[in-house]
Amino acid sequence: MSGSRGRSKGPRRRATPENRKPAVSGPRGHQSRDRRATPKNRSGRNDAQGKSRTRSDDLGGDHIEGRQAVRELLRAGRRRVEQVFVSAEVHDTAILAEIADLSEERRVPIRQLTREKLDDYALTESHQGVIAKAESIQPVDLDMLLSARQHEPLMVVALDGVTDPGNLGAILRTAEVAGVTGVVLPRHRAVRLTPAAVKAAAGAVEHLPIALVGGLPTALRQMSDQGLWVIGLDGTAKDSIYKLRVAKEPLTIVLGAEGRGLSHLVSQRCDQLVSIPQNGQLESLNVSNAAAVTIYEVRRRREIDQ
Repeated sequence: MSGSRGRSKGPRRRATPENRKPAVSGPRGHQSRDRRATPKNRSGRNDAQGKSRTRSDDLGGDHIEGRQAVRELLRAGRRRVEQVFVSAEVHDTAILAEIADLSEERRVPIRQLTREKLDDYALTESHQGVIAKAESIQPVDLDMLLSARQHEPLMVVALDGVTDPGNLGAILRTAEVAGVTGVVLPRHRAVRLTPAAVKAAAGAVEHLPIALVGGLPTALRQMSDQGLWVIGLDGTAKDSIYKLRVAKEPLTIVLGAEGRGLSHLVSQRCDQLVSIPQNGQLESLNVSNAAAVTIYEVRRRREIDQ
């Protein structure tokens, strides 16, 4: 860990598995507004796929595209849905029928648009004939996320400046499926829940708690003080993920930005840096793929003795 608990002065001493007390485990603890587009306003498309124009205290997620994402929005019922738009040209499928039934059950207006009008309203390249508008996802407080009670040790994923919405969405999808406690995002210089990120997440944003923090190094210190080991993924690290010392303990997995990886201050907050073994010619894995490999290696290690 990155410091001794209760010590307010003096240099921080890096702890090891031998001199750390086991931390108390705790379960899963929830959610920017992207510029609202209209059929006459397509200028928001690039912002939706790249940078997010959100308020500092919002996560986004009010514009949802794609059949899976819209269905999970309605299934979860955690936030108010204003309207669902469906292309008049799409063929009936089981998932569209379920979307229609859920919309009726929740009294959400459903409106058919021509494919051309729906394309104009869309903010991603593949809306799959379904778009919904809903209230924004509000972030959870970090303390609330860390105090969640669950049947196994906490596993938190923290992202250090990930800017690609497709990567963010894919990481959120993996995290939710794998049973991660929650995800921590920095407030600045990172993408939030743009339409492209929400679509890539395929409904994970409706179930996965997400905390928004002002500074990731400070948040990592807070997690460390509350008993979580901080594990950073670094392509240059000598230890591989197969030598992860604390997989069965409460921990935070930190993933760096595309290209530059972990920032210097964030890497200093980590108790152990690990890398994914590479046998091919490419320099590294995509950050969302690296997240999936690491998260499931922790899951595998935790389930070996069960």
